[in-house]
Amino acid sequence: MRIFCEIITKVLPFATWLSAAATRGVFAMLKIYHAPVTRAFRVIWVCEELGLPYEVIPVDFSAAYRASPEWRALNPVGKVPVMIDGDMTMFESCAMMQYVLDRYGDGKLQPGLASPDYPLYLQWCWFAEATFSRPLGEMTNHRREFNPPLDEVIAEMQRRARLSMQALDQALSDRPYLLGNEMSAADISNCYVMRGYRRSVSDELPTHAQAFFDRMTALPSYQRTVAADRAAVIS
Repeated sequence: MRIFCEIITKVLPFATWLSAAATRGVFAMLKIYHAPVTRAFRVIWVCEELGLPYEVIPVDFSAAYRASPEWRALNPVGKVPVMIDGDMTMFESCAMMQYVLDRYGDGKLQPGLASPDYPLYLQWCWFAEATFSRPLGEMTNHRREFNPPLDEVIAEMQRRARLSMQALDQALSDRPYLLGNEMSAADISNCYVMRGYRRSVSDELPTHAQAFFDRMTALPSYQRTVAADRAAVIS
């Protein structure tokens, strides 16, 4: 039995989308399976910044549903999100983000392969999930599995998260964005993780990181992403 909620559709003016789709030779709309606060937030934000139409399909985030054959058919480890583009189905939010950029981004939000900034772009994209997000996720998992949680474990994960925040603060000390004067998807990805840091560690950020966070969250694309995220609930 399907437990997905009704699709919430986010669409640009049809003429705009039709023209862009015709240029790409693609007419399917991205379907993003999402639960509030989870990692598809960064994918939705990229779509908003690119002006790319998408559908958010809310997912029952209960452990029971995520372990169900229906959901495991889309994501074999029961995680959220999943994205479908025509006949293609994929999981892992950073991979989804990069797919959207490479297929539909027309060179926006990332430097070209020949750019000297490209290695740093990859570095900060991977940093967001492999390094910065990891201790935050471990805290969430630990609190879910152990009651009461072990204070020593939480303290160690918070220490690692603070170290990542310090690295970001240092990188942003002489520039508005991680690669310099232009925003990229690496900024979007790390700003998403900053949201988790503020919930799990501290809402007080170092000076340069705070300025970056304020700059990113003032973007109209961010505000639209927040609205889409909040709407992805099953009533």
